[in-house]
Amino acid sequence: MPTRSGYVALVGRPNAGKSTLLNTLVGEKLSIVTARAQTTWQRVTGIRTTASSQMVFLDTPGLLEVRDLHQRAMLEAAHEALREADLTLLLLDPTRPLEESRRQVVVEALDETDAPILVAVNKIDEASSPAIEAAAAEARESFGAEPFLISARTGEGVPTLVNALEAGLPEGPFYYPADDLALQPVRFFVSELVRETVFEQYDDEIPYAVATRVEEFREGQDPIYIGLTLLVERPSQKGILIGKGGRAIRALGTASRAKIETFLGRPVYLDLWVKPLSGWRRKRRALARLGYRLPEDAS
Repeated sequence: MPTRSGYVALVGRPNAGKSTLLNTLVGEKLSIVTARAQTTWQRVTGIRTTASSQMVFLDTPGLLEVRDLHQRAMLEAAHEALREADLTLLLLDPTRPLEESRRQVVVEALDETDAPILVAVNKIDEASSPAIEAAAAEARESFGAEPFLISARTGEGVPTLVNALEAGLPEGPFYYPADDLALQPVRFFVSELVRETVFEQYDDEIPYAVATRVEEFREGQDPIYIGLTLLVERPSQKGILIGKGGRAIRALGTASRAKIETFLGRPVYLDLWVKPLSGWRRKRRALARLGYRLPEDAS
């Protein structure tokens, strides 16, 4: 029996549920998920392998109107995934209808791919019936597709969607070993878990101004030693992140360590440092140091 394999780009507006869907599809928490929009900043790759198919899912940052170089890099990550994909899955959020300017961002992004496009209306467990029908009509009218109705959170409708994705894959051998779940290194996921906790524990602009970077990862000792830097844009943000008497940073470390230990299955010693990297979201060189890629014409 021939096997099928290919890359599937998960795209949509911020907070459409792409990361939740990726985690549901692969059966593990790979992408961080919070209630805030624009939590995913870089592409996350998850792999779902069965006896007959291998789907390599590319979870992408939300398609958004760009305001700085950081967001331009995020949008480029989504466009890059679309150019690589064998299939594209567009997620629509019926709880937040598309305005015309936002619809245009999505349409322009989809121009980046020659791959077949499937559309899913997510969050059917949260949205009202009229809102779901309005999103389904949007799928038909704007994107020319009969949508799948799903809940990435509960799994409702996901098996039917998976069957359609599998059927749309090209025939070919698997790209990766059958037991692989992700492509990024462990350091990446550790860094993301700390950043997720920042989103959960801090308010206003702080989460969007904090980048995380693992400096040391000593796996050969017990507990594993992890040294991680939190980079902020301004010195005043460093004070907020640390908190009075260091209480905020200790709470961040405690919650982050618990997540990392669950992820790694081993005890961890987590050492956090906070350093200003002035205006990193607006500087090409700083973004490159943090692993972001920008088009040559981005400014």
